[in-house]
Amino acid sequence: MTRDEEILDLIELLLTAEIYNQHAQLNVNDLTPVAREVYGIHSMDGERSPVVVAESALQRVLGIPDAHTRLDKHPLTVYEEFGHRLRITSLPAGLTWFIKNGGKPRIGKNPALAWYAHKQDPSIGISYEEVRDTTPRFEDSRVYLDRRVSRMLADDDKLRSGLDLIIISAPEEVEQTIEDIICSPDHLSRIIKLKVALEHLEFLKSRRVYEVGKLLFIGPPGTGKTSLAFALTQVLHMPILEVRLSMVTSQYLGETSKNIDRIFDAARLLSPCILFIDEFDFLAKSRIGDDHGAMKRAVNALLKNIDRISLIRNKVLLIGATNHPQLLDEAAWRRFDEVIPFDLPDLATRELILRRLLADSKTEVDIAEVAQKTAGFSGADLKMLVREAILSGLTDGRYELSTEDIAKGENLIKTRDEHRARNWA
Repeated sequence: MTRDEEILDLIELLLTAEIYNQHAQLNVNDLTPVAREVYGIHSMDGERSPVVVAESALQRVLGIPDAHTRLDKHPLTVYEEFGHRLRITSLPAGLTWFIKNGGKPRIGKNPALAWYAHKQDPSIGISYEEVRDTTPRFEDSRVYLDRRVSRMLADDDKLRSGLDLIIISAPEEVEQTIEDIICSPDHLSRIIKLKVALEHLEFLKSRRVYEVGKLLFIGPPGTGKTSLAFALTQVLHMPILEVRLSMVTSQYLGETSKNIDRIFDAARLLSPCILFIDEFDFLAKSRIGDDHGAMKRAVNALLKNIDRISLIRNKVLLIGATNHPQLLDEAAWRRFDEVIPFDLPDLATRELILRRLLADSKTEVDIAEVAQKTAGFSGADLKMLVREAILSGLTDGRYELSTEDIAKGENLIKTRDEHRARNWA
């Protein structure tokens, strides 16, 4: 980072702090994630407090030691020895200096600055609403989620055992985005319906429409069930609680029912959230094939909890996923409002996936021809194929992908499937 960039970073934080402190109508989501970290904002609860720019925070977050020495000749900043804090002396003049010295692109990524800049000069051509919509929400952060979990445990430490059975991810931690996935029109329509439902919860409650938000994803491995579930965290701005039923089944079978109750209790307390139950068939099939009384009680506990959870009442979106829908009995099927199939990609979809995966790679390969040769490949298979092709090229000291590199990726998938089909008996 150059010295000029460091100075722009510092002035941006000072301007943002002053704007936030002077205008009470702005809230934490008008701050950038870096600003929130520098100002030490960890919660949206309680009275809105003024924020400060401390040198220690600037060094911790930005890696800039002795920040006041970078600004000692800047006419619009003041360093307060007591507290080791920096502040801007004039907002209008500070904004003018910021824009003149190359800060305008940064305004397009900072809601508080965009709001103030438009207030000062409507012709600036930056939409506050658009900037705010594209800035990560504080509620999507790990900091916010950890604070909620800590408060939940402070109220009831018994829930700790339930949290130990769940992998919790904040939206900002999830790498998958909806743009990364080739969604079918059917999948997109379901997503839109969920967003509409969340925007009209009170209306749906008044009409007693509760049968929304219990989804069962079915399909072969690698077809995007888990990817879509995780991508929904950023679309719906909800953390995701991932559960694998094989991990919930206790060696002490009598504990399994309690474990299931604890997981659903945690989901209700952490709402709004997505509760994603992978390997759903692991327990739901046991009602048919297992005569063990404790296991049957566990299955009944699962079904009972599904009945009691609701997107409309509890703001919990329940998603079950299975590769083996034929193993689920009728009672399990009835619990879901919608069953959403994930099929192996057809020719056109395979070509779309390959083009997206290869978009950043230099290659003369005929992608349409590769799509023809990969019938039966899942989306995950195609991703593995491209990964192998890239590694093949790098091994030979090349960044450009050849037909031979792609062929190696195809062979890897086909060989793996042959190994899986072998019978060692």
